Parts: sequence; C-alpha cells; structure tokens
Amino acid sequence: MPKDNRFKTVLIIGSGPIIIGQACEFDYSGSQAARSLREEGIRVILINSNPATIMTDPMMADRVYLLPLTVESLEQILEENQIDAVLPTMGGQTALNLAKEADELGIWEKYKVALIGVDIKAIDKAEDRELFRQYMIEIGVAVAPAHIANSFLEGKEFAQEIGFPLVIRPSFTLGGTGGGFVHDKDELDEALQRGLEASPIHEVLVEKAVLGWKEFELELLRDAADNVVIICTVENLDPMGVHTGDSITIAPAMTLSDSAFQQMRNTAIRMMRGLGNFAGGCNVQFALNPENEELIAIEINPRVSRSSALASKATGYPIAKIAAKLAIGYTLDELKNQITQTTSAYFEPALDYVIVKMPRWNFDKFKGANETLGLQMKSVGEVMSIGRTFPEAIQKACQSLENEAIGLGYYGKSLMKADQLMERIKTPTWDRIFRIKDALMAGLSVKTIHQQTYIDPWFLYQIQEIVDLEKQLETHDLDSLPAELLKEAKKMGFSDQQLAMLLGNCTDDEVYEKRKALGIVRTYKMVDTCSAEFEAKTPYFYSTFEG
Repeated sequence: MPKDNRFKTVLIIGSGPIIIGQACEFDYSGSQAARSLREEGIRVILINSNPATIMTDPMMADRVYLLPLTVESLEQILEENQIDAVLPTMGGQTALNLAKEADELGIWEKYKVALIGVDIKAIDKAEDRELFRQYMIEIGVAVAPAHIANSFLEGKEFAQEIGFPLVIRPSFTLGGTGGGFVHDKDELDEALQRGLEASPIHEVLVEKAVLGWKEFELELLRDAADNVVIICTVENLDPMGVHTGDSITIAPAMTLSDSAFQQMRNTAIRMMRGLGNFAGGCNVQFALNPENEELIAIEINPRVSRSSALASKATGYPIAKIAAKLAIGYTLDELKNQITQTTSAYFEPALDYVIVKMPRWNFDKFKGANETLGLQMKSVGEVMSIGRTFPEAIQKACQSLENEAIGLGYYGKSLMKADQLMERIKTPTWDRIFRIKDALMAGLSVKTIHQQTYIDPWFLYQIQEIVDLEKQLETHDLDSLPAELLKEAKKMGFSDQQLAMLLGNCTDDEVYEKRKALGIVRTYKMVDTCSAEFEAKTPYFYSTFEG
C-alpha cells in the first residue's frame, strides 16, 4: 500500500541525554528517521533534551524542541503545532515510556494524534515482563520459569520457590538498568530492592537463570501487510549473563546450526507478528542451550534498538530509514534497496565477511565501580570492525579501542601464571578476551577455558590460531621472516606495529616497507548487501589482505 497521506506533520521523540545504556545509537536512528520522513514531503517536528546530538541540528527537522522529555513538553508542542502522528520507536525505551505515559493521560486522544510504528498494546506486550511471559506461553514459545513481583515480599517468596541462581528483570527499563543475577539468598534483598526501584511501574520479573546458554539477537523489519524480513543475526561471544551491550558480538552468527537458525527465525517472526499493530524495526533476543539446542525467548523490543545501528552498518541495510517509511504506510516490496537502487527492500542481506562489535569501557574514570560485567550495561561506547575472517575482525576491533591494545595477538606479556589466569577468566570483565589469549599463550587448553567461561569452543579455537601464529612469528626477525608467513599474519589481522614488537629490533615503518616491497598490500572489499549478486550504486568498503 502507498504512503498514508493523512500524515502531513509527524513528531519524533528522541532518547534524551546520552547515558550509559542509551547513547549515540539512538541519535543515528532518530536522524535517519527524520531524513526519511522529510524525503516523503512530511513536516518533521523533533523533541530531544540533548543538544549534543545530530538529530537536534536545525537542518535535521523542520522544527526542533530542546525540552525535557515529559508529558508537559509534549502538550506544549501539540498546542503550538498541528501534529498528525507521533513516531516513538526511534528514541529507545525513553520514547516508548513517554508515549505510553501520554496515552494513559489521554494526550494523544485529546489532540487527535495517531501513534505510528507501534501501538500501546504492542509496547505493553513487549515491555511489561508479565504480559510478555503470558504472550510467549499463549503463542507456544518457551520462556524460563519465572514469576512477576510488585513488592519486596512477593519477590522473596517467588525467589525461594524458583531457587538459585536467578535473574531480577525490572519492567520498562533500558540497558538492563536495575537488573542483576542472584546466586544465593545473601544477594537477594539488595537485588530485589534495586530492581523494584528501577522499574517505573515498581515491577520485576524473578526468573530462573540460564547461565552458560548461548545468546543470539535477530534484527527484523515488519510492514503493515505482515511481511517480515530478518536483516541480521547477531551472536554474543559471551554466554547468557552479560548484557548484550557489554558483550563482544559477531555477525553473522558463527556457531548456529541450520536447524537451530530456522527454529530461531520462525519463532522470531511468530513473536513479531503476534504483537499487533506494529510496522517497523524490531529486536528479538534468544537463549540457546548448547547441549541440545533448546530455545527460549528472552525479550522482544518493538522499536529500533542499540543493535539496529550496528546491524545497519554491518549489512548496509538502513533499518531506521526503512522503518520510518513503513510507519507511514509503505510496504517492504514498494521500497528500494538503498545500496543497489534496483532491487526491493523486501530482501534479506547476505554477508560475505565477518563483523565484530567490541564494547569500550572507562572504569578508570569511575573509581570504585564494580568492573564485573552482568545484566546492567556498563560500556560507554563500542567499535565495529569488518574482516574476511573472525581472527582478522577481532584483531581490527582490538586495535580500534584506543586503550593501548594493538591487537589481540599482542597485548604485552601477561604477568599472571596459568592458575591465576584460570581464576581471572571465570568472571566476565572488560579485559577477559585478552586474558583468554594470555591463557592460551600460557598453554591452557581450549577445553579448560571453555569449562571456565562457557564461551563456544569455535571462538576459542579461532583465538588459538592467532596464538599459534604469534608463536611462529616470535622465532623470526625481520630479515628471516618468510614472505608467506608475513602474508598470513596480515590476513589474520596483525598490524605492522604488532609485527614489529613480535619480531624485535625493527620499527613498524620497516615492516611496512618490507611487505610493500613483497607486494603485500591492502585490497578493498565491498559491503553491498547482496554478496556481489547485483551491482551496487552506493557501496562502502573495508580493507583486507586477501587477493
């Protein structure tokens, strides 16, 4: 169906201040949405309380309001402008919560404003933990055993019934705010109180923990005609227990069997279609038992998410831009693939490369902060790298962190002994990936590290390949280094600086000159959404050392 011409002026709600857990990813989405709607001749009004964003640039919208994200601010805007519709799916949890609050107070009805992209029932089904659990049971999707609690005593009673370890998940929060794991009764009181206080409706889900299960995310788009596409499947390196914003994530999923992927895909589509009046981007999270591939749903977010920005850059498919057009009535088959300009947007991107997203922490600026990673997001940013293989992509990501890491393959020699490293890697911390590399250098086996971390052995074997190559490189100097070994090192993501440190008695400039003389230079591959099946009109590129 074509664009709904009733919507002449649309209000976009932003995500508010940049805080840990809700940051620039939503600025990316809001900016894309504003541009997308203006392309259609729609007047865009935008509210956001944060002036340090692209979306609040006067060029982005027809009118920008730098006001607190409150119902009072919304009323002021509605009184000053003839608004036809409001789009709340681009501003994270803040925007959804504000849209719901305004609806409960009758604001939308009073000013005859339509809610587009999502309706209140869909928000409640996804964000209210008890309604979500009931909804999953209703459509036959497995969830972890759980109870809802609206008081401290209720929570304690349910916790004793379910048994430890368990998870506290507050309703209507973002970035895992207020959530956490409870391993024994000594931790319960504080965790329950924190969760109830964090939830705007004073409600938590007390859920059986599935620690050690693998975690996956799917990014989807759905239109008003019920067409659904899976844009990207993302795998978390860390197992369940670490917030996805604090986990190293990989796209496409590396260790997912075809049968498990099909089950996950079908389940995600069923979950999305059952939400009700919903057209736009959606994020679905699953836990998978590595022993028998049992699948349970963790959550569904009926909005563009932090991962949507990652998936957009990873695949070349502009999720927020397309989601905004779906919200005003277009269907996927009516829109063009933004990269090829000839094929339809009703397709699923094909990736012939590996994406790694690695979070960045600043614990040195938060003295006394608990550095253990858990359900509440603590990272302050992230980097994204593209490579032909996982080792190349993980090395590139490490080199981009701006924390003195010059790659995973060389991070300085660890001062820890094997038994200390084994104890250190048990707990998820910001530097665990580097300590795992140290443990492999120290001779610990993949099997031992897997038993301590529950990280899939496939990833550990990939890191082992980096370690093995590093040990080979250390037996050479620049003059004796074979051309083939140098080429292999570059293909595996080793920087010239890493190689200089490993070879000794040379500089990274000398390494560069040697490989240049040998014809080992960067080539550039294309991100075109379709693995070169169609000609790309607006592609972008990444460098690698393949032919």
